[in-house]
Amino acid sequence: MSQQHILQVSELTKKVRFILESELNTVWLTGEISNFVAASSGHWYLSLKDARSQVRCAMFKGNNRRVRIKPKNGQQVLVKAKVSLYEPRGDFQLIIEQMDDAGEGLLRQQFEQLKNQLNREGLFDLSYKKIIPEHIATLGVVTSPTGAAVKDILTVLKRRNPNIKVIIYPTQVQGNTAATEISKAIEIANKRAECQALIVGRGGGSLEDLWCFNEEAVVRAIFASELPIVSAVGHEIDTTLADYVADLRAPTPSAAAELVSKDQSSVLKTLAALTERLFTQQNQQLVRQQQFITHLSHRLSQVHPEQQLQMQQQRSDDLSARLLRAQQLYVAKRENLPAVLHQRLLANSPEHILNGENERINNLHRRMQQAQQHLYQQSVDKFSHLAQQLHTVSPLATIARGYSAVKNSEQKIIRSTKQVKKGDVLTVQVSDGEFNAQVVD
Repeated sequence: MSQQHILQVSELTKKVRFILESELNTVWLTGEISNFVAASSGHWYLSLKDARSQVRCAMFKGNNRRVRIKPKNGQQVLVKAKVSLYEPRGDFQLIIEQMDDAGEGLLRQQFEQLKNQLNREGLFDLSYKKIIPEHIATLGVVTSPTGAAVKDILTVLKRRNPNIKVIIYPTQVQGNTAATEISKAIEIANKRAECQALIVGRGGGSLEDLWCFNEEAVVRAIFASELPIVSAVGHEIDTTLADYVADLRAPTPSAAAELVSKDQSSVLKTLAALTERLFTQQNQQLVRQQQFITHLSHRLSQVHPEQQLQMQQQRSDDLSARLLRAQQLYVAKRENLPAVLHQRLLANSPEHILNGENERINNLHRRMQQAQQHLYQQSVDKFSHLAQQLHTVSPLATIARGYSAVKNSEQKIIRSTKQVKKGDVLTVQVSDGEFNAQVVD
């Protein structure tokens, strides 16, 4: 112990707060608002919960002024927050920077969560990308047979290489069943093995319209495909998880048809591959730089006067709430004091004491009577027992069994022939009386 540094509680909370803020940085999460309080200082305090857990949150007035919604208990929201610790209480909490209604923001959060999960599993690694054949004789297209995408693909192929045979694997590309149908179509195309590559996609639309291409089932079906797949979902600005896992991403269905056309030059292929690699490396570099900047920003924020002021304001709000509760408790105690004193007065009144003493005397009297009765019964039982023992050893009991007692004139028991002589008159006692006898021999 002498060689170890023993922490103060404040030192421990400061270290934990530094670890939380430096390691977790900023997080996005969704949940239901509960225990919402708008403090007089302008800050908001609330809890975010789901079916199994909840976490305390604070949103300072500099940030909550930009919130477009009016928070209320029971509302589902999407927030961007910093993980932190409220040092005076040692409470884990989130410092909210942005807040929106769940809606589309929840879809984007789900997109990012699934993207990060699949990326950790390696589904987006370039090492798994298959090369699109340079000369394709038969091309498969997984899309809606009545949509604009299939018409654009057929138009481009007819213009660039009409010799390419096209097989349509019809599916829904929007709605609840679309993801299942797209996955099944990819599996069917692989089982039939009647084409050299697949184009999977549809025309543009909103995030909800394109959501089936963000479903995990579709992403895993593309990853498991033995046929190389070109994703062609929406417009150039639209990005889905199918684009990340596909062997090649085309900005539009028409561009996908151009990429797989026979007359596409090797320069364009090389350029597309280099562009994809550059895009990936740039993103990775940007992510690393952003993480480094965020880390430095968090370290700087620990000594920033604004954050210290916010912490003190939060502590002031906490102390104000505790003072209010203490005042309410004091008032309640003062209101109950007359009743308490009245009860104490009644407990110490002479009448109450006298009644108690009378009750105690009555109890002692009953106990004395019970003790006397018990002692008397014990004496009777003991006397009966002794009488029985006396009767057991009494000569009368022996005589009653057919024996007799012989006495001389001095009323002494005759136990030997030496005690009598011829002519003596003796008294013989039997069970029902006595008679005299004379010694004749």
